[in-house]
Amino acid sequence: MRRSSDLQPEIADESAWWRDAVFYQVYVRSFADSNNDGIGDLDGIRSRLGYLELLGVDALWLTPFYRSPMADHGYDVSHPRDVDPMFGDLAAFDALVADAHSHNMRITIDLVPNHTSDRHDWFQAALAAGPGSRERSRYVFRDGSGYDGSQPPNNWTSIFGGPAWTRVRDGQWYLHLFAPQQPDLNWDNPEVHADLEQTLRFWLDRGVDGFRIDVAHGMAKPFDLPNMDPRSLGTSGVLRDDVRDPRFDDDGVHEIHRMIRKVLDSYPGRMAVGEVWVTDDERFARYIRPDELHLAFNFRLVEAGFDADQVRSAIDHSLGAVQPLGTPPTWTLSNHDVVRHVTRYGGGALGEKRARAMILVELALPGVVYLYNGEELGLPNVELPEWALQDPTWERSGHTERGRDGCRVPIPWEGDVPPFGFSQNAHTWLPVPNEWNHLTAEAQLEDPGSMLSLYRHALELRKTQQAISGDELEWYGAPPGCFAFRRKGGGLICALNTSGASVPLPPGEILISSGPMDGAQLPPDTSVWLV
Repeated sequence: MRRSSDLQPEIADESAWWRDAVFYQVYVRSFADSNNDGIGDLDGIRSRLGYLELLGVDALWLTPFYRSPMADHGYDVSHPRDVDPMFGDLAAFDALVADAHSHNMRITIDLVPNHTSDRHDWFQAALAAGPGSRERSRYVFRDGSGYDGSQPPNNWTSIFGGPAWTRVRDGQWYLHLFAPQQPDLNWDNPEVHADLEQTLRFWLDRGVDGFRIDVAHGMAKPFDLPNMDPRSLGTSGVLRDDVRDPRFDDDGVHEIHRMIRKVLDSYPGRMAVGEVWVTDDERFARYIRPDELHLAFNFRLVEAGFDADQVRSAIDHSLGAVQPLGTPPTWTLSNHDVVRHVTRYGGGALGEKRARAMILVELALPGVVYLYNGEELGLPNVELPEWALQDPTWERSGHTERGRDGCRVPIPWEGDVPPFGFSQNAHTWLPVPNEWNHLTAEAQLEDPGSMLSLYRHALELRKTQQAISGDELEWYGAPPGCFAFRRKGGGLICALNTSGASVPLPPGEILISSGPMDGAQLPPDTSVWLV
């Protein structure tokens, strides 16, 4: 199978480019600032395409850059077919697509179909039109409960904390599974379908190669909006195996994905990946049926601790969910919504060592890999001062949950003082720690022992080594706290040691290791590739 890096972007026969691609998530606000306002932008991304090509990724995923009041940093979209001036304009976007393609990288962009901004023209019209109107039917408005309608229509909670309902002046309530500034759309309304199709075609016609679909397990709602099981109240967006949550994973969502797929199929070589927080393997697999999503994020690897048994279970479940459908699994260790894995694995030198081990595990697996900007530099989560916190979770939780800002701090590029080349403006949208001077791309590029050098080497091997092929794994017997698997077809062996002692290496020649070897032994918190 040819990789995306081997293809010219204008070639029509592109149907499988994404099946083993390495995507790189660009959190646009935090990647690179070209106009020195302290916020990343599209021209900033263009200025760093050479770095991304050198890193060796096949495609980019851009977080929302659409017009937005930024109540949720762009996931509250007021106009889905335009660029917010904060990030540039349509000409800047077109230039980025063209330049990325010239660097042999695809461009995929975020799609936010579950909700709009409360500043969207539709929602403003709904507020003005009143109950029972065509304008309100585009959203989920309901009368309240209780004798006077003063209570929310049901007990649903918002992912960001507090109730999922807000009352408007005429007494009705509207649904928002996230912030009040993000009213949920009513996907039973054909106008909503038509508008999304218009948005898809707008960006596809501008040359995008695919979409990442936000809250892909949301959108559809049960008609009667039943109360949540009390065991689900206050939980995150992750669905438990043992409790059905009526807010998410309604069967009606699959009709929406079939509509999206029909549009994509009319543009050869385009793809969609869904954010699917569904842990039941059978229900997860429904999202990747042949007429729905091409790929879906399975977050079991994110949720696994640094423990060989947990990681192996996550791998087995992820492979098992997609195997019957012949769809590649999709792997990720971090993104803009979770604590960075260096910190999750213990932080400091220990967290870095374990993160090095896990990237080799991830890149040895069959399927698609999504990297999160900055993980290749070994960035940890940042404990930001309270005055700097901006995530809506911080306010909605009454300052009890700090939210996701700690994983979104701007990328350090070069130099010795913050913001390390991200911007010439010292006042960046989130403050950059002084102690990141050793983590800059500049400091790591020429250091063969750096995290960045490990990523570059592993990505190059993944592209060039025939041993890293085949869609199935074969597990070896291994000591407690360890595992080893072989890629059927190519023969690569990957071994991981999460125990407290060195263990014998499987037979083979070492291609790459995440850290120094202990003679013929694999040290703790270390992984290795062998052929």
